[in-house]
Amino acid sequence: MTNSTHLYGQLFDFLRQYSRARDVRHLKALAWMVSALLCSGQLSLAAWEPYVPSRATKAQSVERRWQRFLVNIRISVTALYVPLALVALNGWQGQRLYLALDTTVLWDRYCMIHLSVVCCGRAIPLLWRVLEHGSATVAFGEYQGMLRKARWLLRHHEDVMLLADRGFANHQLMGWLCSSRWHYCLRLPCDVLLHGSRRYPATVGSLYPPLGEARFYRNIGLWVDGEHRTNLVLATVKGAKDSWAVVTDEPPTLQTLWQYALRFRVEELFLDSKSGVFELEESRLRSAAALERLYLVAAIALLYATTQGMAVQIAGLRQQVDPHWRRGISYLKIGLRWLQGVFHKGRELLTPVPLLPKDPQPVFASKRAERDFYDQIWFSRIRSLSC
Repeated sequence: MTNSTHLYGQLFDFLRQYSRARDVRHLKALAWMVSALLCSGQLSLAAWEPYVPSRATKAQSVERRWQRFLVNIRISVTALYVPLALVALNGWQGQRLYLALDTTVLWDRYCMIHLSVVCCGRAIPLLWRVLEHGSATVAFGEYQGMLRKARWLLRHHEDVMLLADRGFANHQLMGWLCSSRWHYCLRLPCDVLLHGSRRYPATVGSLYPPLGEARFYRNIGLWVDGEHRTNLVLATVKGAKDSWAVVTDEPPTLQTLWQYALRFRVEELFLDSKSGVFELEESRLRSAAALERLYLVAAIALLYATTQGMAVQIAGLRQQVDPHWRRGISYLKIGLRWLQGVFHKGRELLTPVPLLPKDPQPVFASKRAERDFYDQIWFSRIRSLSC
């Protein structure tokens, strides 16, 4: 048995145990696609042919197998992937779960909405949707269903916080968050009106503090009507391009800024999906439904490789694939390098472990990078106001 076949066997057993498929042939095709993606590192149907044993003698026949999977309306992305993600979150009860909501645009034609779990310096996909929409800004109705589904799936997690950028700050989302049990950290655009900070309503941009200062506002009203009351943190950080304005339902503190900064982990996910690891834009697909199913392959590969990397860390084998004295690369890349060693050097294929709620060894490429990270934000003055 070849190493690629052994990997396929582990993936197929993993999918068959947890995923809900209408036909076992869907699981077989999906397991081969994920295995070929991990071997090739490319989300290109034509690049998978050398890694999949088949009776077909023409590469076009192999590629058509994957094309049939991508256009099959009987294949449910949620039913295949969500059970795997929930199993990976075992052991997170009692821990705060940070969800990052963001969008990315492909070829200036398709917008992919991501709802991801922040974990150990990276983000792991939970739910996603692809729209034929050339802008990264989408209406609340386009992702409301994702939020409802995520709230149902994570109903056993009592402590969930949603992180989102300026493009998602609107009346509808605030109303939905107020009716749910979720906490939130949302960044506001500079033109949002605030009530209570002064005698008359003022825009966020007019209240930005000077460089190196932060201000905390409690019980402030948002937008023209001032209906939504929340807490606000304004900060101007040295070295940052823009000042930050973050609203939260919790008491405003410097911790609010740290929590919102976790949202940037999803940028690493986009980089890994596009050019960093799997080259999503090389797929050349021009169908929203097909892109959703193709990203299913990428999401499973991301989750599997990350849990493989965590298994390598727990087993004490990290330094075989990571040249740094302390961990200097992500668990995803540790897992991918270990799998490449399985294919080419005969390493043992480890059993994936659930996602770690706490990082046993935060990643820094050097001591200087670690020092810059912890010494990056300093404030000379902090004010707290009650509106």
